[in-house]
Amino acid sequence: LWLSINAGRVSSVRFQAKGCVAAIAAGSALTELAQGKSLEEAASLRAAQITAALGGLPPESGHAAVLAEDALKQALREAARLG
Repeated sequence: LWLSINAGRVSSVRFQAKGCVAAIAAGSALTELAQGKSLEEAASLRAAQITAALGGLPPESGHAAVLAEDALKQALREAARLG
């Protein structure tokens, strides 16, 4: 997951995923949800919101939304570290 941040807002979001259809769909939904959000708003995004944006996920694919949330958290930590 790559974030561009300008003036405290997520101005661009990109992801690259190699995995199941649910993981790719969750990554895509995450980019749409995070785009334009403040850093605080982006940090508050949760797997349940990603799942809802997809219209739901089968129980066996729920981990895909969790992985997307984890990737966002890591990208935000890295952005904070870089300043």
